[in-house]
Amino acid sequence: MAALIQTVQQERAGGRVALVVIANPAKLNALGAAAMLELTAAMHGLNADPQLRAVVLTGAGDKAFSGGVDVDELGATTPASAREGITRLHQCIGAVRACPVPVIARVNGYCIGGALELAAACDLRIAADHARFGMPEVRLGIPSVIEAALLPRLMGAGRARWLLLTGELIDAAEALRWGLVERVVHAATLDAEVDQAVDAILAGGAEAMRAQKRLNTAYEELPLAEAIALSIDEFERAYGTSEPQRLMAGYLRRRRK
Repeated sequence: MAALIQTVQQERAGGRVALVVIANPAKLNALGAAAMLELTAAMHGLNADPQLRAVVLTGAGDKAFSGGVDVDELGATTPASAREGITRLHQCIGAVRACPVPVIARVNGYCIGGALELAAACDLRIAADHARFGMPEVRLGIPSVIEAALLPRLMGAGRARWLLLTGELIDAAEALRWGLVERVVHAATLDAEVDQAVDAILAGGAEAMRAQKRLNTAYEELPLAEAIALSIDEFERAYGTSEPQRLMAGYLRRRRK
């Protein structure tokens, strides 16, 4: 059986970048149990790579980032297997969210249900203009759970409730207006836009980027005073590396020219 998750590592001038592809286009890159396990394993491997600078996550083809959890598997779920199945998805998405470097969701079409939760766990979302987004679980008799909790943080409580309660799809332009994605571009320029974002990430210090990723999570999850205290620790820790001195010296040299 062909791999459902394909990973390609690229060595760029600024460092190592991984492209992770959900590769099941015949089923709109659905996330079945096998794909979830493969994606979890792939991310665990990448997360342990100290040379990694960025990850791009996308779906194969031009129709879907992912249509969400495989509906055939959802239909076969029982009260006895429900907890195991949803925990598997949570662990998969959690492995993406735990990545120590920025993860960009390259949304190249439908991004539905569990796939939208997966995109929400990424740091940045860049969408093609034909992309569609939705959380239709209630129409299948189940609530949207686990990382659906990230949606109010991205787009506000009211707009998240609209998606979660109506099950309606919104287009890429609406997703941009609502703050669900950061960029929307024509499909033909999607790769160029993603590359530009990757280049911007690679322009930052490798250690500083990992520290900022840790702080971004803290800013979302911790009380304000705790997040500020942690940020002071990270600032001090940065000066324990050679990175600030090296990058600031380079900046000052360029400014004097």
